[in-house]
Amino acid sequence: MVLYIKNMVSLRCKLLVAEELMKLEMKYLVIDLGLVKLQILSTPVQRLQLRANLLPSGLDLLEDKKSILVEKIKTIIIEMIHYSDDEQLMNYSVYISKSLGLDYTYLANVFSAVKHVSIRQYIMMHKIEMVKELLQYNELNLTEISYKLHYSSVAHLSNQFKKITHVSPSVYKQQNQKRTVMLEDV
Repeated sequence: MVLYIKNMVSLRCKLLVAEELMKLEMKYLVIDLGLVKLQILSTPVQRLQLRANLLPSGLDLLEDKKSILVEKIKTIIIEMIHYSDDEQLMNYSVYISKSLGLDYTYLANVFSAVKHVSIRQYIMMHKIEMVKELLQYNELNLTEISYKLHYSSVAHLSNQFKKITHVSPSVYKQQNQKRTVMLEDV
């Protein structure tokens, strides 16, 4: 049996889910981003209790097919942006469609109906969050970040960054460095 879990996007989330499953004596085979494969069928009572235990952490069990599909799309996007160092060989729409074996237009329509944002906008927001993280680490310059996140140019990255954050990457980096210095002084 497979359970789909909303907002499960990190290792911390996986550990939290594993802990809750152990508490409820629900044996699992695999815990991955957005899903859990159980060894045996869970009871409705176990699922209700798991949902209740996960909600305070911002996680939720999904039941309806459209929400499950949206979570699968989100998981693919998050893995592509945050966890993949591979060269992107195809565009996002083709990759998502191929990964799920469904027509991209259908996926895009379901996603925007449920999330009220397009897949393209969702990807852009996650890429900008990744740019922010990389700027904070201060290990890569903008050209390297642009390449890592498959932007066509530094200018394209900068334009998208400013569109979302309302400041340029360099201003964001300066502001972040000032915050860090202020925290160190405390």
